Amino acid sequence: MSSTLPSRPTLRSKDHGTDNGPDAAHPGGPDGPEVAGPRAGWLLAIVLTGQFMALLDVFIVNVAAPTLRSDLNASGAELQLIIAGYTIAYAVLLITGARLGARLGHRTCYLAGLAVFTAASLACGLAADTTQLIAFRFTQGAGAALMLPQVLSLIQQTFTGTSRARALGAYAAVLASGAAAGQIAGGVLVSADLFGTGWRPAFLVNVPIGLLLLVLGPRLMPRDASRAIGSTNRVPRPLDLPGLVLLAGAVTLFTVPLVLGQEQGWPLWGWLALAASVLLAGLFAAYETRLARRGGAPLIAPHVVRAPGVSVAVVRIVLAMAVNAGFLFALTLYVQGTLGYSALRAGLTFVPTAAAFGIVGLNWRRLPSRWQPMLVPGGFLLAALSFAGVGLALRDGGAAGPGFYVALLGVGLGLGLAYSPVLTRTLAGVRPQDAADASGVLVTSIQLGMLIGVAAYGAVYLHRAEGAGAHPAADALWLTTLALAGAALCGAATSALRPRR
Repeated sequence: MSSTLPSRPTLRSKDHGTDNGPDAAHPGGPDGPEVAGPRAGWLLAIVLTGQFMALLDVFIVNVAAPTLRSDLNASGAELQLIIAGYTIAYAVLLITGARLGARLGHRTCYLAGLAVFTAASLACGLAADTTQLIAFRFTQGAGAALMLPQVLSLIQQTFTGTSRARALGAYAAVLASGAAAGQIAGGVLVSADLFGTGWRPAFLVNVPIGLLLLVLGPRLMPRDASRAIGSTNRVPRPLDLPGLVLLAGAVTLFTVPLVLGQEQGWPLWGWLALAASVLLAGLFAAYETRLARRGGAPLIAPHVVRAPGVSVAVVRIVLAMAVNAGFLFALTLYVQGTLGYSALRAGLTFVPTAAAFGIVGLNWRRLPSRWQPMLVPGGFLLAALSFAGVGLALRDGGAAGPGFYVALLGVGLGLGLAYSPVLTRTLAGVRPQDAADASGVLVTSIQLGMLIGVAAYGAVYLHRAEGAGAHPAADALWLTTLALAGAALCGAATSALRPRR
């Protein structure tokens, strides 16, 4: 990771405003003291390691699910809640975590969330039954919701210009590598069955990592008082409790049906909950707009959502994360269930995709300037072709050949180009004082995109895989990859949407 750390990052002063471009530099001043390179480097290493750990946990648990179900005699619904309880709590509380970071300090909230996440991981690893495990998984999600929004906020407020772009590239690389590493680590830990513990190391692996970060963080991360922009003059914004209730209700009603709908056959209550979530989302938007007009402190500042490029960025991020998560879910089921791959081999299958995604995240800025406007639509187009290539390579139900792995590489390259420039450019245009709002909106978009992807494309695959035919699973994967390609083409079409200036 040391190669990704910037050499001379600086804090931005409250008087500097926004960057004029991704390479703009802002020297430290009375209100924005310069942070030494090594200290900023340690900050980046610590927060990205926490991000990596949280991602690792999600995908380790996915791989460990069959063992966990048999050991605890978990029902299908209980298993769904064990896997998704973390995601539900995280999605519901994420915006609140971002706001608490702006109010109490990003370093303080990051370390507090890390402590909760680490303690909950230990409790999950020691859980005696499914009820305890579900409760501790929700607690894990709450810790992640307090910890992870601070990562983008700390990057946004610590680094400027090229250093910030490199830090955001490292962040994007961690997103990709965390998914692949989780699949691999889950396969290794579950297959090893250390001391007869079965699935428990999937949670306990977080404990030593979390404890190390809790020791290093207070010593090496700059204190909030020395980093907060205008900290001596600014009054903390009050927490918008009515907005929190409306947003939590909207996200809960949206995520729970997506998580449990497939398992329960998409019952009526799920559709009613989704409809109610749309209503609450509208009420939340109206309330936040009215509160801002009255001079209050909304949970999400409306001017941030309406800022040039933010709405288009949200659409692109949701699409990119949805196809990424849906692809990973469907292909994992296929290679393990139909091709008979072990958990470890299934995890290794995705290494080309993850590696390509990470390499693009770190290096897309090196491409010629004349190519830059076409990177995002071109990335979505490449991803669409690659999804179709994966489906074609496996359509006859046979073993994966060279074309399959070339297509996997194309998926990683395409999604890396579709995602990384969007994140970097959007945050480059956000004022430092709006970092918490922007980070919360974009990270929530990532999470909701992943939920939508698993629910939508998982439903397509699972429904078709149960049908008739010589190769029903291969037919299901082919249909799923076509649906993924269609969504990627929609992402390419967003290039026609010009951000308002």
